[in-house]
Amino acid sequence: MPKIADSPARTALTPDPGRWKALVFIALAQLMVVLDATIVNIALPSAQQDLGISDGNRQWVITAYALAFGGLLLFGGRIADLWGRKRTFVVGLAGFAAASALGGAATGEAMMLGARALQGAFGALLAPAALSLLAVTFTDAKERAKAFGIYGAIAGGGGAVGLILGGFLTEYLNWRWTFFVNIPFAVVAAVGAYLVVREPADGRNRSPLDVPGVILSTLGLVALVYGFTRAESEGWSDAGTIGLFVGSAVLLLAFVVTESRVKSPLLPLRVLADRNRGGVYLSLGLAVIAMFGLFLFLTYYLQVVKGYSPVRTGFAFLPMIVGMITGSTQIGARLMTRVPPRLLMAPGFLTAAVGMLLLTRLEIGTSYAGLILPAQLLLGLGMGTAFMPAMSLATHGVDPRDAGVASAMVNTSQQVGGAIGTALLNTIAASATTAYLTDHAAGATTPAAQKLLQLQGMVEGYAAAIWWAVGILAVSAAIAFTFITTGKPGSGVVAGSGTGADDEVRIPVVAH
Repeated sequence: MPKIADSPARTALTPDPGRWKALVFIALAQLMVVLDATIVNIALPSAQQDLGISDGNRQWVITAYALAFGGLLLFGGRIADLWGRKRTFVVGLAGFAAASALGGAATGEAMMLGARALQGAFGALLAPAALSLLAVTFTDAKERAKAFGIYGAIAGGGGAVGLILGGFLTEYLNWRWTFFVNIPFAVVAAVGAYLVVREPADGRNRSPLDVPGVILSTLGLVALVYGFTRAESEGWSDAGTIGLFVGSAVLLLAFVVTESRVKSPLLPLRVLADRNRGGVYLSLGLAVIAMFGLFLFLTYYLQVVKGYSPVRTGFAFLPMIVGMITGSTQIGARLMTRVPPRLLMAPGFLTAAVGMLLLTRLEIGTSYAGLILPAQLLLGLGMGTAFMPAMSLATHGVDPRDAGVASAMVNTSQQVGGAIGTALLNTIAASATTAYLTDHAAGATTPAAQKLLQLQGMVEGYAAAIWWAVGILAVSAAIAFTFITTGKPGSGVVAGSGTGADDEVRIPVVAH
């Protein structure tokens, strides 16, 4: 019997001995990026007061980050393929740490907004590099399932952890620590990655940079994200909002046409052409719309309606975190090699929809233990179960030289989904609240009655928007079940084998 070790195929597929250590530092970096998306929200009122930021400009603390991050993600993914993922990862971490230090030391509005834009730009380098490193480091299907289970739990639950940490730091220390806390995360992850992380030597894409593609995709995505942000404050019928959406559509259409004609495209259309990856990007983006809206509404409901402190509000999200970790590591990771991905993703999104459906019954006096806690557990379990195979499938079968840009598309779908979710659901909630207040204003004749009416109107608005979120999650489940047709991966599947095909590549077995 010939030795498997003598086989060239076996040698090429030998797993990296430091891969589990590498996962620790990749996951730490991902946690930092996801935390930052929500941790600043809790600190924003205090930062606004200290720095003298006007009410009209305070949204830019969030928007500056979102525009830079969302607009530059595809560029960041391509840079990772060009420079090498490890180098891009370390540079992204160093830049994110420096931008965080700048934000924490901010003395005025301009310095704060500049720091947030820099955080977004370096985050756009870091996020796709992290996911693509994971994709090329874990090639065995069972190990890949465990690794993506951990990564999926962090990607899904990190936002809720940010609410807890943001509340604690703001209440007991100072809002500046919501920025400074990123620095130790970044330093540890960068040093660890430099020492431990390895990537395949043949995994780079050294083709010339597609400059027209970079310009068109960046401007198109920035216009799209800003359009939804503007819609939230100025309205959907505002001329500027409509102009941004039209401009975004034109730019992104021009981007697709350009990518189909240039020799070395920024986003090879072969990455999108696979129906499984397309289904992941679309279903995940829609699910994030629902989740971002929920974070916003539950935060306001617990603090304004129920009177929770920032720290208590953060801890109130713990059941969702527990559910996401359980769904990712105990359900998704264990079943990923046994059942097709769509039989995890579609039921996962439907389970989350049931949890969301419970929250449509919110009232002023709703019991946390009786309704909000079980709803969060269902949401967490469902999203954790769905996120895990989605993250893995997003880079399934992709050529190693395209791993960075394929990973960037996952982050882009989430970022755009988050911008849409915040704007769309907040607008629906505001309209429902206004309609409720108008219909019931005549009965509120005393200050106490008027205050009660305001709270009832808020809750009515939240419930109306959450109904939309239920429908969006149901559509996500339908897309996942319909578009994602790949079967269960075998125990020896290798992703990103360099074949450029979407078929699975298996480790050759030598017969007795």
